[in-house]
Amino acid sequence: MSRLASELHRLRRSPWEVLCSALVSCGLVLFSQLAVAIVPRLLPSISLLAMLPVAGLVFLAAILVGRFWRRFIGVAASAPLFVLFNVLFLWGVYLFVIRRDTSSLLDMLINAECALLLWGLYRILSGDPGIVAYESSFLEEAGCKDFVDAICSSEKYPSLSRVRHCNCCKANVRGYDHHCPAFGQKNHRLFMALLTGFVVAESTYTMCSTKYITSCITSGTLRTENHLSLNMVIGTMLFSVLQVIWQVVFLIWHVYGICFNIRTDEWINWKKYPEFQMKEQPQSDFEVKFVNPYDKGMLCNIREFLKPK
Repeated sequence: MSRLASELHRLRRSPWEVLCSALVSCGLVLFSQLAVAIVPRLLPSISLLAMLPVAGLVFLAAILVGRFWRRFIGVAASAPLFVLFNVLFLWGVYLFVIRRDTSSLLDMLINAECALLLWGLYRILSGDPGIVAYESSFLEEAGCKDFVDAICSSEKYPSLSRVRHCNCCKANVRGYDHHCPAFGQKNHRLFMALLTGFVVAESTYTMCSTKYITSCITSGTLRTENHLSLNMVIGTMLFSVLQVIWQVVFLIWHVYGICFNIRTDEWINWKKYPEFQMKEQPQSDFEVKFVNPYDKGMLCNIREFLKPK
């Protein structure tokens, strides 16, 4: 337990580091959102559909500029904080601009969705995703040069089944899927609930912002409306649509992974893990084929996902 506590403490940074990262993340959110909001300002004559790919390129360019700027200040933005500040930014635009043209029922719905997203983010970031600690004596007994070597030979050590090493976090996580400081086997269900919640909340926001823009057009107040507010609404709507597009694809992939009991890292790097390799010898050379030893059938896989960890 002391080893596990030290591993979790190592992953959690000092208050000063968190504060600096939070400021950088907040600045990056403001910069990227304002950059997207400039698109309808510079291209007012094109349709919203035509603005979508332009907004995507502008957003990517803003993120790349933010990453380049990180080299000068020496502080990296935090992905969880970036997500958090984006939720707060969209919620703020809704409350101060869009809300007045939204029905009471839809207003209650989107506020509840945003509040649940914040609660879910807190739960998943404050919990243990499945960090696996080990003692140095274990490596000596196993005859492995490091823990990564032991993981790759996990067939010999059942306790290390599906434990993977994250090079970015420098941590060993059971049920590792991709680099995420909050995702592992222990909170897989919460991660899926959050991902679904983001798709639903951003779809609801897109609906509310579209209704607001339509209301401005039909009422004839489009020219008298505050340009900054209107551009911000259009920019955040474009951002939400872009988010929904990739998140739906991401959600479909994870549903597939649940149905066939496979992780993203295992699918991409299966040749690193012996348990996924089936060797056949045709005539001369060995041919290695992919086989999933964890696939127990779709129903059993879904039951395993739903089972409390």
